[in-house]
Amino acid sequence: MATAAAAVTRGVGAKAAAALRGGCRTAPRGRPRAGPVRHLCTAPGTAPDMKHYLWERYREAKRSTDELVPSIMNNLLNPDAIFSNNEMSLSDIEIYGFDYDYTLVFYSKHLHTLIFNAARDLLINEHRYPVEIRKYEYNPNFAIRGLHYDVQRAVLMKIDAFHYIQLGTVYRGLSVVPDEEVIEMYEGSHVPLEQMSDFYGKSSHGNTMKQFMDIFSLPEMTLLSCVNEYFLKNNIDYEPVHLYKDVKDSIRDVHIKGIMYRAIEADIEKYICYAEQTRAVLAKLADHGKKMFLITNSPSSFVDKGMSYIVGKDWRDLFDVVIVQAEKPNFFNDKRRPFRKVNEKGVLLWDKIHKLQKGQIYKQGNLYEFLKLTGWRGSKVLYFGDHIYSDLADLTLKHGWRTGAIIPELRSELKIMNTEQYIQTMTWLQTLTGLLEQMQVHRDAESQLVLREWKKERKEMRQFLPREQGAGIHMSVCHLITRKLEIGNNILRSYLINV
Repeated sequence: MATAAAAVTRGVGAKAAAALRGGCRTAPRGRPRAGPVRHLCTAPGTAPDMKHYLWERYREAKRSTDELVPSIMNNLLNPDAIFSNNEMSLSDIEIYGFDYDYTLVFYSKHLHTLIFNAARDLLINEHRYPVEIRKYEYNPNFAIRGLHYDVQRAVLMKIDAFHYIQLGTVYRGLSVVPDEEVIEMYEGSHVPLEQMSDFYGKSSHGNTMKQFMDIFSLPEMTLLSCVNEYFLKNNIDYEPVHLYKDVKDSIRDVHIKGIMYRAIEADIEKYICYAEQTRAVLAKLADHGKKMFLITNSPSSFVDKGMSYIVGKDWRDLFDVVIVQAEKPNFFNDKRRPFRKVNEKGVLLWDKIHKLQKGQIYKQGNLYEFLKLTGWRGSKVLYFGDHIYSDLADLTLKHGWRTGAIIPELRSELKIMNTEQYIQTMTWLQTLTGLLEQMQVHRDAESQLVLREWKKERKEMRQFLPREQGAGIHMSVCHLITRKLEIGNNILRSYLINV
């Protein structure tokens, strides 16, 4: 997957390969005949040693790469920077919108363990699953966001932007599925577009390939794999579709039944990461006359306790509109659900909503009614969320809002990309690829043996590159990053760095 760091090293690698051209750098096509040979460092009348020639080019490329790495190390990407795939001016932004979970508030590592354990217990107590699955514990390094799960085959995998299964990332239970079996299973490694599911896990062909994009889905993927592992290890015949549905329902019930909310409210310091500058950023936006709103799927009492902890008990004074239990992504697409006001005791009122008032909390509703009541339309709105699909895509494509993706994983990815090992490997990988492209014209047997060795080295390097451990997935959650967005007053920079 192309990333900012990979793009840099790709360009540098191309320069290193280009430096090898010219002078005594160009070999003839095929195995040379005796006689004068142009562009080879050989005496007239002698036949060049192709093996020697190719390995000399290899060594020169290696030296060029080693010389380039220090200059790259002096121009590293800032892990705390803000990136953009479109330019914008914050002076044109009048309204700032925020999601709550993993946007305004971040959770500690304990939360996913809590969700995993609670859902696992629900499987045992309510869905009658074997009590032995309680021996499985949550592994935070098993999965990352963006993976696909084939519901009918019970396998977890990474599928890239071109719908190719990334071999080596396919897991059945907690074990890797051999590449040969994957290719046989899917008749290749490409998954046709018509067989890919949409965000909701449905497919027009009756197959289900669920993609997990929510940070809360990490324990769901892990639990699915653990239960699959138990059934496989104990030779238990089971229906994969039933397993997927039961795990999905258990994860849902952890939220709907309030198990997660009650646990967090009971020990808020354990589960919520305190961000001392969040209030300062929100207050600064308010002081500059910016309108602000909050749209979240979480319930009002839960949001109130969390915001009171990180912002202060008067947090509602900073927001012009607060909407809870919005049921996104339906909030952005379903025009039928009206808003309901929630009083101080959390009771839903029945009166018709003619205006969204500051200091009040509203439940449900829909975006179309929101736009009608506020008039907040188009590119003057900048909305932040953590879910690429349910928070951001529709708002940009259908309503013209500016959107910002909060991606916690990005910081750790950039830190890996800034390591000398990663830069050295990526630069040499790109240089070697360029060298292979140049020298592939030599079709003689001696040359082909050398080229095969280079291809083997390139394959080994690709496998060696730093990876997230989640199902063997290479780094990067999305394709958002193309260039850095400089922010004049640093308001959002300080917000994003410190939350």
